[in-house]
Amino acid sequence: MENKIFIKEIFESAQGEGPYVGYNQLFVRFTKCNLSCSYCDTDFFSDLNDYTPLELANIVNQHDKVHSVSLTGGEPLFEINFLLEFLPLVNKKIFLETNGTLYKNLEKVIDKIDIISMDIKLPSTSGNGDLFTVHNDFIEVALNAKKEIYIKVVFDENITEMEIDNTINLAKKDNLLIILQPKMDENGLNVKPEIIHNTFYKFANKYENVRLIPQVHKFLNLL
Repeated sequence: MENKIFIKEIFESAQGEGPYVGYNQLFVRFTKCNLSCSYCDTDFFSDLNDYTPLELANIVNQHDKVHSVSLTGGEPLFEINFLLEFLPLVNKKIFLETNGTLYKNLEKVIDKIDIISMDIKLPSTSGNGDLFTVHNDFIEVALNAKKEIYIKVVFDENITEMEIDNTINLAKKDNLLIILQPKMDENGLNVKPEIIHNTFYKFANKYENVRLIPQVHKFLNLL
């Protein structure tokens, strides 16, 4: 049976989140996910196209002037069988945007990944349960393979002291960068400035390698 999956969209744009903000990337948006986060902003059910690994690789490899190929979603690692065929065909740097839970799948393709942007899915904002144990296992896979990885945390006024401490403890494993990202919706920021300020300094007073960066692409009305 032919290995095909649905892809939501393929487009070039400036990266709008984290330490690589402003870099030109080719975004490949996968549609399936193993989680269901309350703030997810992706429509997974319309305007989909299906591709084989070779078909998708041929499209990706035509984009010459990009910093890297951002595999985003959804959760790209959920399509592990597709990635095992697709990634060896790509001649670009691979930037993985992930929820940081499918560490066993990461092990299978880690040699083909260059940069990992790993979300910490806080129970207070995502609506998921406590995932810190699997986040820890995910980070271990990346560090053992000596891959670049940083942590991204979407937060709102419900963030707890325990979540802050647990996130910092994960980052301390290798002085990982923590990116704090205030939660946004279609109307913009929905976290009050004083909450953003206080949350940032709760982190910064305990851990030095932390930065506050909102979703810049939404302010610029980019895709």
